[in-house]
Amino acid sequence: MRKFSVQLDPLTGEKYIEVPIKGHLLVNNPIYNKGSAFTEQEREQLDLHGIFPQHISTMEQQVRRVYENYSKKTTPVEKYIYLLSLLDRNETLFYRLVLDNAEEMLPIVYTPTVGEAAKTFSHLFRRPRGLYISANNISFIDRILSNAPFSNINLIVVTDGERILGLGDQGVGGMAIPVGKTSLYVVGAGLHPALCLPILLDVGTNNEELLSDPLYLGLKHKRLIGDEYDNVVEEFVKGVKRCFPHALLQWEDFGKHNALRTLNRYRERTCSFNDDMQGTGAVTLAVIHSAVYGKNEKLKDQQYVIFGFGQAGYGIASTLIQGMIEEGLSISEAKERIYPIDKDGLILEGMNLNEYQKSFMRKQNVVSGWKLRQEGRVTLFDTVINARASVIIGVSGVKDAFDEDVLSQMAKNTATPIILALSNPTIKSECTPEQVVKATNGRCMIATGSPFPPVKINNVEKKVSQCNNMYIFPGVGLGAIVSMTSQITDKMFIAAAKALVSLVSSQDASQGFLLPDIKDIRKVSENVAIAVAQEARDSGLGVRLSDEKLSELIKNAMWQPRYLPYRYEE
Repeated sequence: MRKFSVQLDPLTGEKYIEVPIKGHLLVNNPIYNKGSAFTEQEREQLDLHGIFPQHISTMEQQVRRVYENYSKKTTPVEKYIYLLSLLDRNETLFYRLVLDNAEEMLPIVYTPTVGEAAKTFSHLFRRPRGLYISANNISFIDRILSNAPFSNINLIVVTDGERILGLGDQGVGGMAIPVGKTSLYVVGAGLHPALCLPILLDVGTNNEELLSDPLYLGLKHKRLIGDEYDNVVEEFVKGVKRCFPHALLQWEDFGKHNALRTLNRYRERTCSFNDDMQGTGAVTLAVIHSAVYGKNEKLKDQQYVIFGFGQAGYGIASTLIQGMIEEGLSISEAKERIYPIDKDGLILEGMNLNEYQKSFMRKQNVVSGWKLRQEGRVTLFDTVINARASVIIGVSGVKDAFDEDVLSQMAKNTATPIILALSNPTIKSECTPEQVVKATNGRCMIATGSPFPPVKINNVEKKVSQCNNMYIFPGVGLGAIVSMTSQITDKMFIAAAKALVSLVSSQDASQGFLLPDIKDIRKVSENVAIAVAQEARDSGLGVRLSDEKLSELIKNAMWQPRYLPYRYEE
């Protein structure tokens, strides 16, 4: 494998990139290709004469051209396919286009459109991106990893495809998620695309529709479980440690039986985190922070109902605990304010629970004396009314779970309820902002997981805050990589949440603007990265540098998608 690097000419001070290939090989490599923007000198030195029309385009002209073509696509999936094809031929131009049009294109590059791409992956497949590691070839892990484009990989996003957004098991189609997530790292935090690697662990699928699909590209057997599954993950991690010893590993969209278990198994052995739990927890904490401060209240003043207690619900609850502890509560006092609900209702002692759910189960005496709609089962509505919930968080994937009864009761419980319908994609959202406004007569603070159009509150049109992990994980990754931390701790995510909250003014928060504008995502990621790097240093895990030096390193590490001069090196 060759190392990707930007060089500095010691005589002129010019930054340039060494390229090891010429002609069509160069043009067909998306990380190096400039398309019609190759200069006359580069065309001469790199054997490109005759491959492109004579006119030399500026990047601005190229952006105009590709945006014009993008705009002609009529459906989100068509737009997604067009952008992916651009990514496959010219990565620098792709990132310039998306960064310039972030608000418009991020919903295409990632949620909600990426969900449809994952579902139809085997039917849309055109060109491989990232690496596919199956249970059948795990013994060749080092040879597989040697097929990475470059040897100095800094970031790996890996999934086994079992819990893709709110869509469940998508098998090998889950690769759409790591591909999208690495793109968000580049757009959000400026990690260089050459140093990011999406990976799919194919251990089979339990999705019968995929197993019966003759075009399905993955292993056609049921998912491995137990020791067979664990051995695949173990060999994968050991291979990564050998081939990319300094890479950050992000676990993405693993099933609830494996997500926390895998994270805990490897979080001290390798620099890694699970965005579905820790990233979701941090951005949700930040949103709630903004909302309660906008109400001149505190986290510890609230009663929280979390509907859907898989890995995202667990991550949110765990992070909320840390936030309330910082406000002076004990762990037990903080847990008393959280009411977790799963498919069988409020999670209570004596129920058949997953191991991770047990630490948040409520005792039976909590509900003694509660008036229930149906004896023997504590429903979402029962919990909202009896617990007098002031914050309701949906991570269930159950469309319309927050019905008019639930939403109107929230408005009776508190003057300004906080409603977070966070399930992705849009079709899985627990409610729409319009439903919230109608049921609460506009007395509410709203955030959603997927993007929604502005909503009218008291005849004033307001943007809906998107509680998007993109506000957290790119900055966490950048801060971890720059600080060279050996592991990523829960305290780093608390620091990230605080950095995000600090960018929301009290005036904006009081008006329901709970997060910065997505157009400012680079500024957000920079602040988050600095906070994470400082926490890594202060905890003895990262490099010991001053705040000023860490800030300087982070700013310098944020790649801007522009063309640098090329020089050929054999």
